[in-house]
Amino acid sequence: QVQLVESGGGVVQAGGSLRLSCAASGRSISNYVMGWFRQAPGKEREFVAAINRSGGTTAYADPVKGRFTMSRDNAKNLVYLQMNSLKPEDTAVYYCNADPTYYGLSGYGANPGDDYWGRGTQVTVSS
Repeated sequence: QVQLVESGGGVVQAGGSLRLSCAASGRSISNYVMGWFRQAPGKEREFVAAINRSGGTTAYADPVKGRFTMSRDNAKNLVYLQMNSLKPEDTAVYYCNADPTYYGLSGYGANPGDDYWGRGTQVTVSS
C-alpha cells in the first residue's frame, strides 16, 4: 500500500502562489496515476489536476487551467501542484490521491480510487 502526506498549504493573498507537495511512502508511485482534489467548506470534493504514470500527460479542471501545474518525480516519490494567480475561490483543503487502476487519465477525475488518499493541506486565499 501507499501512504500519502500533503504539505505546502498556507494563507496567501489573491494573486499569490503556493506549491503543494505530496510525499508517498510504502510503494513507488511510478505505478499510480496521481491526482489533486479539493474540498471547500459546504461543497463537495472536486477534481483539480491529474498526471499519468510517466508524467508525460496532465489534465486540469477548467477553473485552474493556465494557473496550476502538476508534476511528479517518481524517483523521489513526490508529486507537486504549483498554484499561481491564486483566487479566493481556490480556498479549500487540497488532497492527494493515488490510483493504480488507471493508465491514462480518461475518467479518473470523475472517479478516482478511494483506497489511497492523503489527509489534506489547507489553502486559504485572502482577497
